[in-house]
Amino acid sequence: MSLFDTRVPAVLLRIDRNPFHHGTLGAVRSLGRAGVDVHVVADCADSPVRASRYLSGLHTPPPPGAPPAEIAAALRRVAARIARPAVLIPMDDACAVAVGRARTELAPSYLLPDQPGELPARVADKAELAGVCAALDVPHPETLVPDGAAEAARAAWRLGLPVVAKWSRPWLVPPGGGLRSTVLVRSAREAGELYLRAEEAGSRLLLQAFLPPGPDRDWFFHGYADRFGTVRAGGPGRKTRARPRGAGLTAVGRWTPNPQVQALAERVTAELGYRGVFDLDFRRCGTTGRYHLLDFNPRPGAQFRLFADTAGLDVVRALHLDLTHRPLPQGAPRPGRLFVVENYAPLSALRPARAGYGGRELAWHARDDRAPGRALWALWGRHVSARLRDRAHRSGPRPGASVPSGARVVRQASAPPADHADRPDEDRARSR
Repeated sequence: MSLFDTRVPAVLLRIDRNPFHHGTLGAVRSLGRAGVDVHVVADCADSPVRASRYLSGLHTPPPPGAPPAEIAAALRRVAARIARPAVLIPMDDACAVAVGRARTELAPSYLLPDQPGELPARVADKAELAGVCAALDVPHPETLVPDGAAEAARAAWRLGLPVVAKWSRPWLVPPGGGLRSTVLVRSAREAGELYLRAEEAGSRLLLQAFLPPGPDRDWFFHGYADRFGTVRAGGPGRKTRARPRGAGLTAVGRWTPNPQVQALAERVTAELGYRGVFDLDFRRCGTTGRYHLLDFNPRPGAQFRLFADTAGLDVVRALHLDLTHRPLPQGAPRPGRLFVVENYAPLSALRPARAGYGGRELAWHARDDRAPGRALWALWGRHVSARLRDRAHRSGPRPGASVPSGARVVRQASAPPADHADRPDEDRARSR
């Protein structure tokens, strides 16, 4: 008999148009293997995800940047087609924020964690998170929120160049405009010029002190806070390879016990009263040894399948079991387990898995679901070629072009960049 209530389907929601979001495939497979019908509301036209044998239904999402009301309306249409209550799992921050705000409206059709509707927006907003960390006395980068271009330039000097520049609500940054959600700023002039694009970005610019990456410094914690606030499933992991190198999303991650990271994650979620799946990013300061909270993502991280324990429990399975009032199996952690994203770390994917180290999972290739892995390389090749052509077009020679050479303190500390999105073509100062 299945542990799961297979009468209750799952709906995965993502409006970020990243066709190579491997976390979506991970959730489809994890729940599909458990016998749950999995529906995806996302743009998967050029994605390997659509080839999965575990996908029960594919639905058209709202466009990127859609307001919460439009996202809620799309979810109501999907609910009408499915015609039975479903567990709803937002897979990006924009969707997590929208679902939180529309929780009361969506509750008749969807099973959702019971928490304040504005909490996902509060922790996902980079400026708000700085205030949260200050209130909880959690290490966080020194963060300055300038009120003008001149203040942005002064803030950059005050923090000490280079500094990390972030848009506080990165899910509002429009695609294709040349803006990145997180960049490393190397001059005061660059900081001032970036501030002038705040209206285009859709949210406030904030500047943060930069802590350089290094060995054993990039950590993450994935977990599920159940109806009582107890953190179940998941665990602490260490990024061993990133894309781009030293700053970017996780290409290779390892499940690594870390009591300090675990204690920080459990304290933050408990004090906030958070319920549901979460993904936290940390960087250890090479000078003080303290772990600084960089990001609080109120949804599954792309590499959540790293933390599948000996009972097969991961964070999305924990969510489905808990919301359908089923007991969660008691498995043991699998320290040393690896998660490898083949298109970002192909050599690591080709190496044989080492026996006795907790096992290894590939993001795209699976013996019981081969089609997405086969589809990956053709789609990825076209994607990379298109990116290179676009980059060459935008960086063509332009005769005569030249290269450009008191804010509010939110939190004093020391740390590096961070950003949420899992888009493969986006430079980040931290990763998944």
